[in-house]
Amino acid sequence: MLRQKPHPLVAVVRLRKRNEWVLPKGKLDAGETPRAAALREVVEETGHDVTMHEFLGTLVYETGGRSKVVHYWRMEACGAQVHELMGDVREVDWLPLDAALERLSRGYERSFLANVGPQALEAARRSKAEATARTEARPPAVRRRRGPPAAQSEIAPAPVAAAEGAASVNDVVAAEPLVEVSGPASTISPERESVRLPDPIEAPEPVNLGPAAPVAYPRKTLIRKLRDWLWRM
Repeated sequence: MLRQKPHPLVAVVRLRKRNEWVLPKGKLDAGETPRAAALREVVEETGHDVTMHEFLGTLVYETGGRSKVVHYWRMEACGAQVHELMGDVREVDWLPLDAALERLSRGYERSFLANVGPQALEAARRSKAEATARTEARPPAVRRRRGPPAAQSEIAPAPVAAAEGAASVNDVVAAEPLVEVSGPASTISPERESVRLPDPIEAPEPVNLGPAAPVAYPRKTLIRKLRDWLWRM
């Protein structure tokens, strides 16, 4: 298991039971493949999430009158430690390859790491160089400059010319309420050139009530104003 720093470092773990420094590894659970077991054990013994790479080789050794077979893959730690160490491991250390070879307590693990260690380091350097090359070959992101927002044009409605002689707003406001007249609507024949409306009703003469009496004029209603206007038209 490697960790990318300015120079790759190798993980070694210290066992709590015998106080030995070994490479991280463990036994298979029921129905587990060697690859899955290797990934699980490394995460448990180092506390790091890892990325699994190529197969490195197999180590066979004798212990307690029987043979043990260990399969190794190259792995790379992803960031900092995120899990607690399992109870069988006291600590984990990251060392350069030469220092890791000196730290290991078991001779067969030193021999194995001396053979596959340079191969694993070279593969790690190659992977790092390829990742750097891909990053450098990637075109730089271009940030588009945003111009000022387009000014919203305000279109004012064109003033409507008032018809000559039309009643003003003041006339309408000051007018009395309209009187609704029920009955059939009158129609004008299109054959007639003009329509004769009744003559407007003249205002009556003012009544003289004496020297002190004011002169009163009748107020024109809106109907009368409209009738006068139609007459003028």
